[in-house]
Amino acid sequence: MPVSDHQLIGAWKQVLALSRLERGQTVTILTGAATHPQTLACALIATQDMGAIVNRLDLPPVNGEKAHSRDSLAYLGTTPLTGNPAAIAMLKASDLVLDLMTLLFSPEQHDILSSGTKILLAVEPPEVLARLVPTEADRARVKAAAARIGKAKEMRVVSAAGTDIRFALGEFPVISEYGFVDEPGRWDHWPSGFALTFPDEGGSQGTIVIDKGDILLPQKRYCSERIVLTVENGYATKIEGGIDAALLADYMAGFDDPESFAISHIGWGLQPRSRWSTLGLYDREATIGMDARAFEGNFLFSLGPNNEAGGSRTTTCHIDIPLRKCTVSLDGQDVVRQGQVLESQG
Repeated sequence: MPVSDHQLIGAWKQVLALSRLERGQTVTILTGAATHPQTLACALIATQDMGAIVNRLDLPPVNGEKAHSRDSLAYLGTTPLTGNPAAIAMLKASDLVLDLMTLLFSPEQHDILSSGTKILLAVEPPEVLARLVPTEADRARVKAAAARIGKAKEMRVVSAAGTDIRFALGEFPVISEYGFVDEPGRWDHWPSGFALTFPDEGGSQGTIVIDKGDILLPQKRYCSERIVLTVENGYATKIEGGIDAALLADYMAGFDDPESFAISHIGWGLQPRSRWSTLGLYDREATIGMDARAFEGNFLFSLGPNNEAGGSRTTTCHIDIPLRKCTVSLDGQDVVRQGQVLESQG
């Protein structure tokens, strides 16, 4: 059901208040060809109503001839900011950037954040934004999970479907995504609600089984049959199964980059208001699938880059895969059991 402008403006104000927007601060709203017009219009009203100095920076799309999909996460190459020092300077001079375009996994984003500018990504449909407005409770829960990851040396994930994999930890920082930016130089994504890290280079070994009903992103589809990934020294060396496996392998092969098959981020969903089933209610081009990434108790892993955490891998291919019904343990202690987040995480 559509969301009224009144509702969406109210949602923006809640997120901006959590992000500690102050009167007189400079906000730049970054937009592109795929920016939702209602999201933009309501962001403009909310930021001005809160007393900010508001700019809009609209940039043309890139990579259209290379991407396999219109999804903004389907190709992580250059961005409209690449080689655009004037635009970068404008964003670095802002206190807060509202990214309605998608700058993920880009060196330009890291450069902007290093100046102390905060960046909040918001590209889901307005009704998803309104339903998943973040809270302080979301922050507390995600930070508690992140603290546990930060102390661990190993994450192990098993499932009745056949997943059994170990990830060595400690080389890369832990990232908390709770939906707002309350510190200088912070990036986050509204909506979200999960904790993640990246395994040590070469430190992932085992088998991952993507079972029926698990989700492939950016394909934005539920698997109809099992896909078995063999992971050796940090890379998926085999992708076995039926047509779903063949489709995944062919998609990844199209990037012609062996780094596409590296294990990227790992973690679990902590957002009880996100639903596994929601993806099936949307047209594929209407959403990037944040419900799927954040629903409570999933084990979310990805394939592709690790430069978001300071690594050197910058492949343009990025696959997010949330699995259901997994048990996740840190140094032998369960934090998620058969898809249920344990109470100690709350």
